Amino acid sequence: MIITRNYWLDVMQKRYMSIWFRHLLTDWQALRQPELKDIPFAFAAPLRNKIIVTAANKPAEAEGVYAGMAAADAKAIAPGLKVLDNIPGKQEKLLRKLGLWCIRYTPIVAVDEPDGLMLDISGCTHLWDDERGYLKEIVLKLRGNGYDARAAIADTPAAAWAVARFGRVTPIIAQQKQVEALAKLPPAALRLDDEVLERLQKLGFRTIGNFMNLPGRELHKRFGDELLTRLTQALGLKDEPIIPLIPPVPYVERLPSMEPIKTVPGIEIAIQQLLSVLCIRLQSEGKGIRKAILKCYRIDGKQVQVSISTTRGSHSVSHLQKLFGLQIDKIEPALGIELFVMEVPRVEAMEVKQENVWVSQPDLKDTALAELLDKIGGKIGAERIHRYLPTENYWPERSVKEATSLQEAPTTLWRADRLRPLRLLRKPEEVVVMSLEPDYPPKQFTYKGKTHHIDKADGPERIEREWWRDEGQHRDYYAVEDKEGRRYWLFRSGHYNNEDTRWFIHGFFA
Repeated sequence: MIITRNYWLDVMQKRYMSIWFRHLLTDWQALRQPELKDIPFAFAAPLRNKIIVTAANKPAEAEGVYAGMAAADAKAIAPGLKVLDNIPGKQEKLLRKLGLWCIRYTPIVAVDEPDGLMLDISGCTHLWDDERGYLKEIVLKLRGNGYDARAAIADTPAAAWAVARFGRVTPIIAQQKQVEALAKLPPAALRLDDEVLERLQKLGFRTIGNFMNLPGRELHKRFGDELLTRLTQALGLKDEPIIPLIPPVPYVERLPSMEPIKTVPGIEIAIQQLLSVLCIRLQSEGKGIRKAILKCYRIDGKQVQVSISTTRGSHSVSHLQKLFGLQIDKIEPALGIELFVMEVPRVEAMEVKQENVWVSQPDLKDTALAELLDKIGGKIGAERIHRYLPTENYWPERSVKEATSLQEAPTTLWRADRLRPLRLLRKPEEVVVMSLEPDYPPKQFTYKGKTHHIDKADGPERIEREWWRDEGQHRDYYAVEDKEGRRYWLFRSGHYNNEDTRWFIHGFFA
């Protein structure tokens, strides 16, 4: 057998796929709120005393809204635009999650911020017949899951990136054909900064082909290192390493039984042994359990399972066993359990616990508080326990957000200069109010069929509407107390008007 040089080039040729998510964050939001799918909406965040659009969905872009413009301008050109608060770090988390999902197609997947993935697909595509079948499989799966994705395949990561975002002919560039594919694309396809792009435009370079064959010395002299580096990477003359995602190591322990387990003490011993092994491993890695699942395989072929969740990471065997103890009555051993499997799908990094020289007041980092919340959650359901943090918004119902964990730190301080109710309604409810004089505090109000006669009132406190979000009236809030000593938070929407005056209840002080 004669092996030619071209044969080895074909065998060893590297191939890359770039995946571009054109509307990643808004696609994710539309999956959570399907009613937003066909209406224009965008995410916005404060930047240098302005509210700036950070992402816009396809209907919003069709009306001229784009990332980077002021939210006020966006509302002006698209009156029906719905503006949502930006979620810091969410896009990076989504890319990582999607990247881990793509590992089923290739072991080497890298996050390509801010809106893409880079896959090393060398030697993988034959499992789907060819590169076309491979690309079609991934793109259709992503689109079927609700994400507007485009992809391209080429010999180099840079060429694949360029074709995915700027290509118009074919998403698959044949081997050794990136020169022809890149020549027709604009300079922006090389991922250059705005200053270099502006200089290229002034010199009349409209496509990469206009300067591709110029001497490297001249390109370096006129445009610096960046242009030459990007061009040589795209052409395959210089390597461009990618940093692959490392999937989390699964935490799973198995415990087979010599004899079928039918009793509660037997199940408790199995749980204790599984937790002991897992907690030793997690403690050595500085991690703790946030969620654990116990799967019990019975000799009749059926499987039963229970799960626990913790407020913060824990590798305390005794504490975790108590949480499982609250779930044991849900396990039906029937003729007996022959195999126990404990999976830990969610863990959390933990700080090393140090001894206290001076004992301070307990706070949210107190282990006893976390364990108490875990026990309560085990009885009533962890989804019923919530923690809230302040956000910088005028409207009271928008001035709080739910914390993702017990450790999440507030980004701003609670406002302490104004009286606020202990319980705030998610949405104000309309009430019927009677006042003695216009613009006076209410004298009585009717809520859910019961009339409350007001003995004391304090206010008004005016809160202006967030005009960059939606249109409407301001609110005048009153803290009132009825003759039974109950205190409420009421507000009038807008100025007093005999015909259109509307009152609402928004909270309860006690």
